[in-house]
Amino acid sequence: MRVVQAYRFALDPTARQAAALASHCGAVRVAFNWGLAQVKANLAQREAERSYGIPDDRLTPALSWSMPALRKRWNQVKDEIAPWWADNSKEAYACGLTRLADALSNWRDSKSGKRKGPTMGFPRFKTKRRTARSVRFTTGTIRLDGHTHVILPVLGRIKTHEPVTQLARLLTEGARIASATVRWQEGRWHVSFIVHTERAVAVPARPDAVIGVDLGIKTLAVFSDGRPPVANPRHLNAAARRLRRLSRAVSRKHGPDRRTRQRPSQRWLRANAARNRAEHRVAALRRDGIHKLTSSLARTYGTIVVEDLHVAGMIRNRRLARAASDAGFGEIRRQLAYKTTWNGGRLLVASRWFPSSKTCSSCQAVKTKLPLRMRTYPCDGCGLTMDRDHNAARNLASLVKRTVAGSGPETENGRGADHKTPPSGAGGRETSTPHRVPAARIRRGPSPTTGESLTILETQ
Repeated sequence: MRVVQAYRFALDPTARQAAALASHCGAVRVAFNWGLAQVKANLAQREAERSYGIPDDRLTPALSWSMPALRKRWNQVKDEIAPWWADNSKEAYACGLTRLADALSNWRDSKSGKRKGPTMGFPRFKTKRRTARSVRFTTGTIRLDGHTHVILPVLGRIKTHEPVTQLARLLTEGARIASATVRWQEGRWHVSFIVHTERAVAVPARPDAVIGVDLGIKTLAVFSDGRPPVANPRHLNAAARRLRRLSRAVSRKHGPDRRTRQRPSQRWLRANAARNRAEHRVAALRRDGIHKLTSSLARTYGTIVVEDLHVAGMIRNRRLARAASDAGFGEIRRQLAYKTTWNGGRLLVASRWFPSSKTCSSCQAVKTKLPLRMRTYPCDGCGLTMDRDHNAARNLASLVKRTVAGSGPETENGRGADHKTPPSGAGGRETSTPHRVPAARIRRGPSPTTGESLTILETQ
């Protein structure tokens, strides 16, 4: 099975190499901002000419937003814009222009309705302090040197913090490096390799087993087969006291000020680095726990059923935002999606509107309301009483029995005849011939028995 995998390694560059890495990331920002300035100036010029009544065929020619056009224009003016361009790899400038072309394309497609999802805004200029520093290499010398060094274009040979033995073994077996991305992340430089490799088709330990996974804040994951639930470690809450103390220490020292151009003191830099290390540890612990959970599920069960949670809506709720972000629901589903494929299983995602918590897993009766404060599910029909999260996980697992590959939801008898009658009543259009519904006419008149005035509904 041909797959695309990413391998990330921490780097240990020298001071000179770290300066070169920062210079490459700055070149990405310069190329992006130059291209964006060109596009905005072209759009503003055409809009101004259009306001004077100039017809469209006589306007200033529109500037192409494609990567080849931007790169051709950059090569013509790079000696004037960036006389130091030769100090960095050409891939740095190409990376910035590629990101600009993608951002403009996403904005255009979102504005026209071709792109789904949240509305994409027009690209903005990247600043030195707020922009994540990264650069991507797609051509040139990108390879490993032994088991402790990597070689990148212009940057040369850089030592890694950890051995790259696993990736080196894959390369000897025929894998190919497609690109390398260097990023300043979590207080140090990292390099990520995108590798095209062959992966053996694996089989889960229980290929016929089905498990429903109900994700929550109080308990991170509850399973339908009686497997012990996974408690929510709440790494951010555990580190909150330490983070508050470190943040107070940072605020009491002389930090940078853009208005007065004040440079940070050495004590501020040390205190800020200590706070950043505490935050990076929280992220690393959360990432490690999610990887262990998803790998265990993907290697064990043939079918995993999860819910389509509206994580964006949870984050907009001020009472759930912090807990939902700390749990990492979206990351769990993302990892299950590719890990089930690698291990020969499958992932089913229940509809966002499926009432997993309100449905009885025994008799399938659906409650109208079930407040969050009720942690036990009581069924008025069959008398079932069990934990609401375990009941929801069992309902998720039962969806597999009602699903036929390629035909969507199905029922136990195979014809859908055991579906419940909808609230609007049974029936429906039995033929394709449309029938005219008689119109109703309202009139007022005396009652035939008492003579009182009544409202009478008549059909034509």
